[in-house]
Amino acid sequence: MAEHGDPSVVPLNPDSRLGRLASPFLQGRDAMERYVGIDVSKAALDAHVLPEGEALRVSRNAAGIDELVRWLRARQPQVIALEATGGFERVVAAELDAAGLPVAVVNPARIRHFAFAVGQHAKTDTIDAAVIAHFAEATRPAVRPLPDKQTRELADLVTRRRQIVEMLGAERAREQRAANRRLARSCQRLIKALERELADADDDIGRAVQASAEWRTKQELLQSVPGIGPTISAQLIGELPELGTLDRRGIAALCGLAPWTRQSGRWRGKSFIGGGRSSVRSSLFMAAMVAARRNRVFAGFYQRLLASGKPKIVALIAVARKLLVVLNAVLRTGEPWNEAKHVQPSI
Repeated sequence: MAEHGDPSVVPLNPDSRLGRLASPFLQGRDAMERYVGIDVSKAALDAHVLPEGEALRVSRNAAGIDELVRWLRARQPQVIALEATGGFERVVAAELDAAGLPVAVVNPARIRHFAFAVGQHAKTDTIDAAVIAHFAEATRPAVRPLPDKQTRELADLVTRRRQIVEMLGAERAREQRAANRRLARSCQRLIKALERELADADDDIGRAVQASAEWRTKQELLQSVPGIGPTISAQLIGELPELGTLDRRGIAALCGLAPWTRQSGRWRGKSFIGGGRSSVRSSLFMAAMVAARRNRVFAGFYQRLLASGKPKIVALIAVARKLLVVLNAVLRTGEPWNEAKHVQPSI
């Protein structure tokens, strides 16, 4: 463990906000509140604690994680923030959560924007850990229960299915562009292999859902809503476990369907959506397209938006958001879709 005050630990500009040990973000807060940032790499874990500025580096293995857990428990942090790093953070976050520590997994884009905003452009593991700690201190990201092992495994199956579908689409496009029969036959063989993999993935997902009574109930409730089939319902169970536990604004923000506006003085720009769980948002768009055609509630809502002059994409986004709100309410109440009851679901 590095000693407090060692300039080699976090070589930040002393004139920058991150270079000051007494953080400006602590105004009006208890000085004993501690915030931890952990940078997760393939081989190591770098932790940084505020306000003391202590740092620790351990290997990303069982022994290193155990050492990190003991070190963090002794410091009793308010929040421990980790970046979502494509899977490397999963085991670490799960172990910290199992140890009863307050863990928040944060979108890495938010961390980088924060670093640039405070003038920190250098990027090393130790600097990143300090930046994440300052981000946690400034924003206090929400600490939510992490998905259990079974849910993570279902999410992995859903992700693998999505990858296979993407590979199938790419290979079918190559088949259409094939310059001769030999290349076309090569594409066809691979397409058949991928179709078998896709069927296996669907079977695995179906068995995983059927093995859990809770998931079977959730799937039945979700599929009672127009536009939601077995694939999307399994994806929502695995990749959006918070569905049914948050309010309508929280769940919309989590999926990147909460609009945000650019405004300055009298000027008002267009509203945008973004961030959140893009794969879930994409699936909701597909479901919204079906609902807007086949269900009179959503179709009527969609047509009213078009009649008021809204562009088709804006109207479809609104349908997707309304659909998400209904799905959230269905799981929260435990009552299946009822067209009469959901004629005017709140957005």
